[in-house]
Amino acid sequence: MRAFVYDRPTRVEQAVATVTADPQAAFLAGGTTQLDLMKDGVWTPDRLVDISRLPLRGMMTEGQLLRVGALTTMEQLAAEPVVARRLRFVREALLAGASTQLRNMATIGGNLLQRTRCRYFRDPTVAACNRRCPDSGCAAVANTARMHAVLGVDERCVALHASDVAVPLVAVGAAVTVLGAKGERQIPLTEFWVRADEGPSIENVLGHGELITEVRIPLLPEGWTSGYLKVRDRASYEFALTSAAVALRMDSGVIGDCRIALGGVGSVPWRAWQAEDLLRGTQPEPTLFERAGRAVMAGAYTLPGTAFKVDLAVRTLTRQLIAMTSAATR
Repeated sequence: MRAFVYDRPTRVEQAVATVTADPQAAFLAGGTTQLDLMKDGVWTPDRLVDISRLPLRGMMTEGQLLRVGALTTMEQLAAEPVVARRLRFVREALLAGASTQLRNMATIGGNLLQRTRCRYFRDPTVAACNRRCPDSGCAAVANTARMHAVLGVDERCVALHASDVAVPLVAVGAAVTVLGAKGERQIPLTEFWVRADEGPSIENVLGHGELITEVRIPLLPEGWTSGYLKVRDRASYEFALTSAAVALRMDSGVIGDCRIALGGVGSVPWRAWQAEDLLRGTQPEPTLFERAGRAVMAGAYTLPGTAFKVDLAVRTLTRQLIAMTSAATR
């Protein structure tokens, strides 16, 4: 690991100013993936600004909104009673996302900012990686690719966004509050990440020195049912092949409203707008659920190793819609 300068500011504004002033500086919170990237030589900041002791922890409910400090750990958020009652799919995604040890260290803000798990991105001996080295190519396109994306990608990059909890957060319409040198702004999560086919070397819309201070999560209305289904190679400590976050409300036997997002398939957490539009006002029916899934996956960019994800994503969404509509009518 390269030598670096370590700073521990006592105020949020001080942390932002320190990173903003140094192009080679970066924030450090839980560090559960950052340190791995530094050891591998993929990420080489000259200065780390430790924000882990800043007053950015805790949760507060304001009306129909849950405000979560960016340094709140995944485990703390999963244990919050209002999350279990009103955001069940968020809790399920958190608990499916990592081991207990990691959830007690990893922060919610850091989870949203985690880097792709693409094996070629994380191996600096691989020259061709547009995400790591712009305009160098994409090794995954010509080599083995399985844990990669099929939506929001093209021949320049097929890197997958690996976060579990980001999927239901996108579905429910969450946003982040960001502080930078020019002040504070709020960014909806549907506008936070940059698709690989729109900018393979740009992962999100944050400027250098901007810091996520809070995640703002709308609570699902009373009477809604939600759940998160993760399909993976093994039962724990594994990233999703596909996943589906579904929240819905049944009205007199039909789907009155719904919120849907998919994981494991996109270069960003994938809001399934097409599925939502097809399902509202309809009676639950597996063939309709499959059609909704096909609409979302239309136009997928696949490689020989990732083509299976199209059908798997459709089956994952269909299964979760069956489960959620059944639960909502009990």
